[in-house]
Amino acid sequence: MLPNRAGEAVAAFSRGASCSMAVFSAYAPGLGLDAETAASIASPFGAGISRTGDICGAVSGALMVIGLAQRKADIKDAASREKVYALSREFIAEFTARNGSVMCTDLVGYDLSQEEQYREARECKAFATRCPKLVRDAGEILERIL
Repeated sequence: MLPNRAGEAVAAFSRGASCSMAVFSAYAPGLGLDAETAASIASPFGAGISRTGDICGAVSGALMVIGLAQRKADIKDAASREKVYALSREFIAEFTARNGSVMCTDLVGYDLSQEEQYREARECKAFATRCPKLVRDAGEILERIL
């Protein structure tokens, strides 16, 4: 069972971490990986994977937590892999039920792959107003399923 770290993930996001960095680095220390390394690993996944608007960074960060929490030394362990996939599908289904999508562009309301729309999203504070809930939801769902 994961400790309650959703609030810490939101706080990290508020301090400037991307959504993926905030989620993964909040939970990683409890799973044996230091927060700084976790933030580095998660850094390419913010703004829908490197500002492409694809999968939400909070979702990517959460999926990394699931993988870390369920890790097995034997990469050929099919049962372990199936458990990771099942937990990941469960996470995605609940996140989608709460938010309507796992796609950053849908969640934020801007096509982040377009520089002009990305700038507009920042100017309109779309990330500051929408993403804290997404980060919190990711943490709450993780805490429930793990």
